[in-house]
Amino acid sequence: MQVHDQARHEVERARHLSDLRDLLALVRRQPNELLPFDWVRHLCPESERALGVQTIEVEDIIGSVDRYREFDRHYLPKEPHLDERWIGVRAAQLQGRELPPIQVYKVGDKYFVKDGNHRTSVARRQGQKYIEADVIELSVAFAPDENDTLRDLIIKGEYARFLRNTRLHEIVPHHRPICFTTPGRYEKLLEHIRTRQYFMDRKPERAGMPPVTWEEAVESWYRRLYLRVVENLETHDVMRRFPGRTEADLYLWIMDHRYFLSQRDGHDVGSEEATMDFSARHAPPVYKRVGQRVRLLLRGQLRPTM
Repeated sequence: MQVHDQARHEVERARHLSDLRDLLALVRRQPNELLPFDWVRHLCPESERALGVQTIEVEDIIGSVDRYREFDRHYLPKEPHLDERWIGVRAAQLQGRELPPIQVYKVGDKYFVKDGNHRTSVARRQGQKYIEADVIELSVAFAPDENDTLRDLIIKGEYARFLRNTRLHEIVPHHRPICFTTPGRYEKLLEHIRTRQYFMDRKPERAGMPPVTWEEAVESWYRRLYLRVVENLETHDVMRRFPGRTEADLYLWIMDHRYFLSQRDGHDVGSEEATMDFSARHAPPVYKRVGQRVRLLLRGQLRPTM
């Protein structure tokens, strides 16, 4: 009876701590929920394989297959109806009984619990570093992070499809990461590459030559269009004027602005002039930039390029 009383006291304290973390997350405007495993489909997994029973780190467990609403991001129980299961697991632990391995999906270097959410919760609450788990690994191009939102995972999945379609990572090894802050942008890059291929094919010096291959168009787009805009961003320190945005965000905006200026002036103004003009016309005023930086800092999202 004493063991169950101790376990009941511990679960009540765990739920109270969960309520406090919810409040802090609300104030900081940060998520405090486990990631739903269903979101992983946006990462476009290519395959899965069973790895068997392994020892994994408890802190690397960031989500759940079907119990993600019942525990917070630190795997603290959120609902009173979870108490009895939690108490049973903790009591068994206090009595020295061996618990079976949990079942998890491994995605990148993170894990999602398929079975054993209460065992995970108790282990996390007791500061347990490792836990035995039967692991199924999903192969993804970009791994999830515990701070990812649904939007983040959608963007990562779109990036994976972009690389699969372009094979940029094979054509230009060690290329700069191309990351957006908004979904739906990688399709626009594919349009740029297709347009690049079309105009390369129609250059007078290519008369009588074989058609430009997709691989040639991808490399030319990256080196002569994308990379030149990025170099201009660095040369003129433009990124500092757009907190929270990425090189890829600015690339698309500047290419649209280049088209606008070229149509207006009757000739191609080039990427450098377009970059400088866009920055001068569309950078947020200083007070807004300061506010954006403060918000990013509070969320832990401020990077040197922002």
